[in-house]
Amino acid sequence: MADVLTSEKAVPSKGTRPEGATSEADASRKVREMFTQIAPRYDLLNHLLSLQLDRVWRARTARKLKAILDRPDAVVLDLCCGTGDLAFALKKKGKARVIGADFAHSMLVRANEKSATEASAAVPFLESDALQLPFADASFDLVTAAFGFRNLANYEAGLREMQRVLKPGGTIGILEFTEPPAGLFGDLYRWYFRRVLPKIGGAISGDAAAYKYLPNSVARFFRPEELCELMRGVGLQNVEAAVWTGGTVALHTGVKR
Repeated sequence: MADVLTSEKAVPSKGTRPEGATSEADASRKVREMFTQIAPRYDLLNHLLSLQLDRVWRARTARKLKAILDRPDAVVLDLCCGTGDLAFALKKKGKARVIGADFAHSMLVRANEKSATEASAAVPFLESDALQLPFADASFDLVTAAFGFRNLANYEAGLREMQRVLKPGGTIGILEFTEPPAGLFGDLYRWYFRRVLPKIGGAISGDAAAYKYLPNSVARFFRPEELCELMRGVGLQNVEAAVWTGGTVALHTGVKR
């Protein structure tokens, strides 16, 4: 059973900063270059390094959002979609129209290849920066991001852009890694995540820096209650975080007024 977390703690706005990044623009460029480099082995490593749990987390997210996905008139945007796994999971779960968007072209090449084989759950994908979306205000009933929001150069700006394209009454859903509390499981997780995962990921992908960035970015990212507070700060309502798998991932949801 997931825990629901809330907090009154104030959270400053910030964004990801890969090693060597000196500005938001530089951070975005480095993230794009990193994901372009690892795209050929991205799916393999996602499944391998998570012990296939990434599939479980995406499927569970789709189940949690099923009330929206079941509506044939609903339109869904999956941001930072990578190779499309969450977009496909959302599409398969209901009748809503689903669109995927990412700013790494090589990721979208693979997403489109996969879409071509998904006859009953094909999804259109477009190349777009999550901080400057090419959509009109109030275009979507649901906006999601799975393991990509953490990579934005400005988190508050990203939330405001997601909120801008969301219809009143629409939902934002952000699935992200988080760090479990101290203890036997948490300590074992951190050992694996910081010592073992980067070595395996670097060896298979050929980009050691990318898989060193992953645990570092999670360690610097908001805890679930902190991200919830930021979501409330941009005006979202009914904000909560469901924490799964021993506190290693959390689905954050909020509703636009």
